[in-house]
Amino acid sequence: MENETEARVVQQEEEQQRGEEGGEGQPQNPPPPLRRRLVISLYVGYFLARWSARTWEFSVALYMIYLWPNSLLLAAIYGAIESGSTAVFGPIVGQWIEGMDYVKVLRLWLVCQNLSYTVAGGAVIKLLLVSDLKSHNIPVFATLIVLTNVSGAIGVLSTLGGTILIERDWAVVISEGHPQAVLTRMNSVIRGIDLSSKLLSPVITGLIISFVSLKASAITFAAWATITAWIEYWLFMYVYKGVPAITQSNERRILRSRRKPVEETDAPVSVSVVPGTEEGSHHGAPPCRTGKLKILDRISESSFVGAWRVYINQEVVLPGVSLALLFFTVLSFGTLMTATLQWEGIPTYIIGIGRGISATVGLAATVVYPLMQSRISTLRTGLWSFWSQWSCLLICVGSIWVKRDKIASYMLMAGVAASRLGLWMFDLAVIQQMQDSVSESDRCVVGGVQNSLQSALDLMAYLLGIVVSNPKDFWILTMISFSTVTLAGLLYTFHLYRIRNHLFHFEKIPLLNNCIFKLLPSRGNM
Repeated sequence: MENETEARVVQQEEEQQRGEEGGEGQPQNPPPPLRRRLVISLYVGYFLARWSARTWEFSVALYMIYLWPNSLLLAAIYGAIESGSTAVFGPIVGQWIEGMDYVKVLRLWLVCQNLSYTVAGGAVIKLLLVSDLKSHNIPVFATLIVLTNVSGAIGVLSTLGGTILIERDWAVVISEGHPQAVLTRMNSVIRGIDLSSKLLSPVITGLIISFVSLKASAITFAAWATITAWIEYWLFMYVYKGVPAITQSNERRILRSRRKPVEETDAPVSVSVVPGTEEGSHHGAPPCRTGKLKILDRISESSFVGAWRVYINQEVVLPGVSLALLFFTVLSFGTLMTATLQWEGIPTYIIGIGRGISATVGLAATVVYPLMQSRISTLRTGLWSFWSQWSCLLICVGSIWVKRDKIASYMLMAGVAASRLGLWMFDLAVIQQMQDSVSESDRCVVGGVQNSLQSALDLMAYLLGIVVSNPKDFWILTMISFSTVTLAGLLYTFHLYRIRNHLFHFEKIPLLNNCIFKLLPSRGNM
């Protein structure tokens, strides 16, 4: 059976190579049309998975604040653990996914994510049921808090694996051979599913908390994670079996995983000879290496370093770094900005409305992005969307010099909400550039490192909030965040100029074309 699979994969690679050598005059057979039922099944399964992740992301802060009133300590600790675990283990997760077949990835992802969320939800239920546990039994209270943090971190890492699989791999594989608009549309729908979950899951959770109880929300979440695991697995397996491109891609990755150990075993070992020590080479034994050198060798050969090496060698490393830098910011409706707005006296429901408007603007990006991308290319769409986001954030910077606190707070909220359109369009542009330029064998690894880098910078934002913890000094965090966003824009602009050797087509601007460029020939005739 293994030989048949290898022979089939080799035959597919030879046919693909012959098709490429044949040129445009001998096009390959077009792929079969996408079955709507399969695509919808993919979207529904991804929606169920993202709903669980977004619900936990919103609820865990409320649970921690309830368990430790008048302090953000537990919420900050959880955020640091979550971001830190993703930053450290993100590249390794990407390599694990690349080394396993799709069925194993699906099982590991869905079992770990939903089981972890179920355990975390159960721990929270126990903490909420025994309200005086912190004062009467500190060891049990601390154990349950640790269990909640560890389970939540494992759930987030599992979610990362699923995100890499669906967004960075399956979307590309499914759309291969189809027009570019197909991949663009899939990316927009997938991002819209994520943003819809981010918008609606807090609303549903908030209604349960407001009209029932906090305990009921934890019970509902744990039950949801338990039930939807089976539905998600059935939906994704249905897509896996129904799309030939996915099964063929799975066969290629299985073959690659079998070839790697053979290549590593057959690789020649080079031994450098230091001048003056040629005597040792007569015995055929390599020179002894010190303990420090052995440690460095092990580090350089580790999966973590290898994943980063793959990422750095990609052509889209600058867009990836630019996107990651946007996570080092407090200019979002996150914990720090929300706490500051409450300190300024903004009503909670107003903050909730602002968060909803922000998410709605982000959803609009999934509609606008395909329209822009089809007209000015993915690369330029990223440029225009980034600097439109940057322009909106100028409102946040301007709020620093407004003396009236309430007006300044509303300016801050307005600037952040308006910037979400450009932010999510830029996110889509960078993801599509990675999908187009990263090879199939490196796709999951690059996705893991990208998420790791984003989480590392998100962690730095948490640490920065701990250092500058006084709400009166939020203007410092605003300026640092805006400076980081500006640096990200400069990096992406440099990348575009390096690729295209120019930034704008001035001749396509009607005013310049009519008033300036038409004058040049007349001057030449004078």
